[in-house]
Amino acid sequence: MRAYFDQQLDLLKDEMVYMGGLCEDAIQLTVDALLNGDIKRAKTINNMMSQISQQERSIENICLKLLMQQQPVARDLRTISAALKMVTDMERIGIQACEIAEIISVGNIEQATDKVDFQKISDAVSNMVHMSLQAFGDKDMELANEVLKYDDVVDNLFCDIRGDLIGRLKSGSNEAEYLMDMMMIDKYFERIGDHAVNIAKWVNFSITGEIEIVE
Repeated sequence: MRAYFDQQLDLLKDEMVYMGGLCEDAIQLTVDALLNGDIKRAKTINNMMSQISQQERSIENICLKLLMQQQPVARDLRTISAALKMVTDMERIGIQACEIAEIISVGNIEQATDKVDFQKISDAVSNMVHMSLQAFGDKDMELANEVLKYDDVVDNLFCDIRGDLIGRLKSGSNEAEYLMDMMMIDKYFERIGDHAVNIAKWVNFSITGEIEIVE
């Protein structure tokens, strides 16, 4: 029975990592669409979101079967409980990517490369998602804590972009609507970072039993 249980736990970790990869892909696809003004690509984010939602349901089913059939205790129970919480944050990362894609599509945004640099912040939050899921698979609390520290990098990038946008608004720019859209996109990337932080905190919970999430 224990051997089967361990196999299912390994499957759960693999499925979590796969879902995290989908989230990373969604982030990259979104920023590519943004920097290239590619509305057609932005509209494909909804398909990616469908895959993320399907993966969320698959992981929830694995977790529920483990809880009902195996009656796990202690650390195993925390691992499963953490996974159930983490998929919610991953699903919300997909939603944030969809929100950015919607702004690109509805706002008919052209290339943002020469106006706002979102490459750094998108790379940063994608890296946070990757590290947090790797920490879960490896039960690596040190790596999870690195994600928490890395949030400062994202916050600084967020503030730099926002400051630039506000400065251009105050200068009387005739592209106010564009700048407001960019502010919203900046905020969505920052929120993705917050969800990655939550995932890392759930990793720590699975190891220590203690949790404090971002509201």
